[in-house]
Amino acid sequence: MGVEVSVAGLSKSFGRQAIWRDVTLTLPAGEVSVLLGPSGTGKSVFLKTLIGLLKPDAGQIMINGTDLVGCSESTLYETRKLFGVLFQDGALFGSMNLYDNVAFPLREHTKKSESEIRRIVFEKLEMTGLGGAEGKLPGEISGGMRKRAGLARALVLDPEIILCDEPDSGLDPVRTAYLSQLLIDLNAQIDATILIVTHNINVARTVPDNLGMLFRKELVMFGPREVLLTSDEPVVDQFLNGRRIGPIGMSEEKDAAQMALEQAHVDAGHADGSGDEDIRGIVPQIEPTPGLPFRDAVRRRKERVISILHTLPPLAQHGIVASLSPEERAHYGLRQPPSHRLAPTRGSS
Repeated sequence: MGVEVSVAGLSKSFGRQAIWRDVTLTLPAGEVSVLLGPSGTGKSVFLKTLIGLLKPDAGQIMINGTDLVGCSESTLYETRKLFGVLFQDGALFGSMNLYDNVAFPLREHTKKSESEIRRIVFEKLEMTGLGGAEGKLPGEISGGMRKRAGLARALVLDPEIILCDEPDSGLDPVRTAYLSQLLIDLNAQIDATILIVTHNINVARTVPDNLGMLFRKELVMFGPREVLLTSDEPVVDQFLNGRRIGPIGMSEEKDAAQMALEQAHVDAGHADGSGDEDIRGIVPQIEPTPGLPFRDAVRRRKERVISILHTLPPLAQHGIVASLSPEERAHYGLRQPPSHRLAPTRGSS
């Protein structure tokens, strides 16, 4: 099973430019989490800080009782072996075929025999749908295949934590849907802790167990997916609906005068450039492909969320209870929530 990653008070700046400050969150062991945010909010910097490629100015990153911020280089090197990372572009070596690309970490960091390496490489290529493509060069395959090859390489050391930096970048909606399904299938098979950084709304709504958002150098919120998907926080509502009207501007944030001007424009009856319907609401999560194991993360998450249910906003509570079967509600001593508490929205369940 994957391990818990606990981040407390994490801050990072480059010179005088603060990237984000005082970020505190916990990635639950074995669950899939997504971190959202407009472009330029430091999501990729956060991933690089998690694995020790960048050193934060303050804060802790606790994994298995080790603080990655203050530990020795040798301890950091050993702890990094828990991670597998899928970079935006796949980060493949252009002169190597897919087999050698995927085998590279095994040859670099282990003393395994070539026959053992071969077995592992073909297993991971098969797992990511690349069986038969091992002889191809990165330049000979599609962007979606390069992403999957990068994921296969991230898996060869059997990581307990998988970090995905904008896995949908450069992919069309169909390939993005396939990759989203692949990540859920992987979680079902290896039970790893997964963090996906993205600004793709469909990925955010359908993939994760937990959802967070970075904005204005701070973590706006992080928690069970239902909390963000039902949130009326202006920045969350604007982002999830892709509207111009709201706190997010072309350069991340707007000043008060610009926000007031735009709102007056909408109040006067003019369109804001988005659809009329609000897509706020909870949609079902992607489930593993038929024939794969049930995701243990679903059971663990359900028990964890029920234990903190009373602390969550009313709409999130409603969505969580409504998603349970009658048997589950009876088991947890919960009643069917009244339907009027969450108006139906486009795509909600």
